[in-house]
Amino acid sequence: MSDNDPKPGLEGAEQPFVAHLIELRDRLIRAALAIGLAFAILAIYPGPANLYDLLAAPLVAHLPKGATLIATSVISPFMVPIKITMMAAFLLALPVVLYQIWSFVAPGLYTHEKKLVMPLIVSSTLLFFLGVAFCYFFVFGQVFAFIQSFAPKSITAAPDIEAYLSFVLNMFLAFGAAFEVPVVLVILAHMGIVSVDKLKDFRRYFIVIAFVIAAVVTPPDVVSQLALAIPMCILYEIGIWAAQMSGKPKEASAADAASTTDHSS
Repeated sequence: MSDNDPKPGLEGAEQPFVAHLIELRDRLIRAALAIGLAFAILAIYPGPANLYDLLAAPLVAHLPKGATLIATSVISPFMVPIKITMMAAFLLALPVVLYQIWSFVAPGLYTHEKKLVMPLIVSSTLLFFLGVAFCYFFVFGQVFAFIQSFAPKSITAAPDIEAYLSFVLNMFLAFGAAFEVPVVLVILAHMGIVSVDKLKDFRRYFIVIAFVIAAVVTPPDVVSQLALAIPMCILYEIGIWAAQMSGKPKEASAADAASTTDHSS
């Protein structure tokens, strides 16, 4: 064998790596196509303008009579509705995106991990949507009413549409991420990083952390801070219960190891 001949081990290692890259590319293309299809559907109906009106409805409902949102940039009336449509398209296609991620990583997981990952993907998606819905239908109305109650009568509110979009995205992200607390606790407990007993002992500290996080990521008003901190504390308790129900990781790993040994023998 000459020095220029490829080594057998290296050639065998390159083929699976290239195959994984091709599969990753295909998964990303499918996820992008799902987002593009959702964007096309939303662009046709209800349309970018109607989507923005829907998003701005909680604020418009609490503005003084005759007041509207304004656009301080020339292209804002076009770009802002497009951005909202893209955001809505991503949320609409999120189950497909997460399924593509799951399909890519599933072959490398143990049996007990496969049983846990799919419920985690579904629950994390639902919890994120629940956080966004809770923010839109409950928190926005309370926050805007609270803010307008302090506004002097000599001031006419006319919020900028780009500033409002930035505020909405930050709030959606904050509440969507905060509602993922049970998923995080289940993963930490299942990986053996923390035990359920330690999670229970950490409860008092988490309450303080929840209020600190709420004070940082939400506007400086009591309503939005309480609306984020209290659900986080409730979801922490739900996460402890879910961690107990998910089983012990050591037992699952031992069962997988025994199953692998049986198959090899």
